[in-house]
Amino acid sequence: MLASWYDQQGPAADVLHVGELPDPHPGPGEVRVRVSVSGVNPGDTKKRRGWLGSSMPYPRVIPHSDAAGVIDKVGDGVDARRVGERVWVYGAQSYRAFGTAAQYTVVPDQQAVPLPDHLGDELGASLGIPGITAHRAVFADGPVDGRIVLVHGVLGGVGSLAAQLARWGGATVIGTVRRSGDLDSVDAAVVSHSVALDADDPAAEIRAYAPDGVHRVVEVSLSANADLDNAVTALDAVIAAYGTHADRTELPFWPLLFNNVTLRLLGSDDFPAAAKRQAARDLTAAAAAGALTVDIGDAYPLQDIAKAHDRVDAGGRGRVLVTVTG
Repeated sequence: MLASWYDQQGPAADVLHVGELPDPHPGPGEVRVRVSVSGVNPGDTKKRRGWLGSSMPYPRVIPHSDAAGVIDKVGDGVDARRVGERVWVYGAQSYRAFGTAAQYTVVPDQQAVPLPDHLGDELGASLGIPGITAHRAVFADGPVDGRIVLVHGVLGGVGSLAAQLARWGGATVIGTVRRSGDLDSVDAAVVSHSVALDADDPAAEIRAYAPDGVHRVVEVSLSANADLDNAVTALDAVIAAYGTHADRTELPFWPLLFNNVTLRLLGSDDFPAAAKRQAARDLTAAAAAGALTVDIGDAYPLQDIAKAHDRVDAGGRGRVLVTVTG
């Protein structure tokens, strides 16, 4: 099969190879997926770079955990009728060596989720890490119907999906953007109120929309927003953080304690398996109902995977994809 891999960590152009590798075969309880589109996440490029001192977990790694494609072979114990089924894939390179940057990937049966025929592969390949992280941030502490959910970085990959899931779940969504110039890009059908963090007093603007405070916060940068979150959370609120800019993040501890705020930290590889399965079901249902869309940024052929990694490392808006097969 045609695949991309790296045998050592480093810059994308230096370590990512593209060529032929042996076709994988599914073991018991596994399926093989012929990949059409592979999704690139910041976590994929961080693993490749050795972020935070991480080392090579395997002698050779095929990167990427997310994809869409078609099941073409099943292992023992898997219903043979799954062959030919369109699916989206999550967790392919989570505690596994070989991910989705290849013509074929092998995953446990439940990690290949049926993709409704009216949904595109690009959307399917965008539901894995960002979608499951967003789902956990919104719903890990219970339903949000009738609640107010504050989503920071609402134009980002996780933030956008979190806002849409919260709205789908019956919440009123307040979203933040970094600059006032980004406010016009926020989808008013999903986000009831949007606030720019470069405003004179963003806390006052949020409180104007939520005078009793917000019930949930989906947090992209805890170190940057801890004081703001403290200023706008309601009693017994939850701050669900999936990112921070300072490794040793300072918190306004006593005010948060007196407000009985729960801080939930989200590391997607280690979410409970049951939570991932529920997220997959809900993401598929919401997408099928037209409640989820994804801003697709750039798509690169597999031969240009290094450019795709560089694009993710450079930041910017929109989901980055690698096309593998037609």
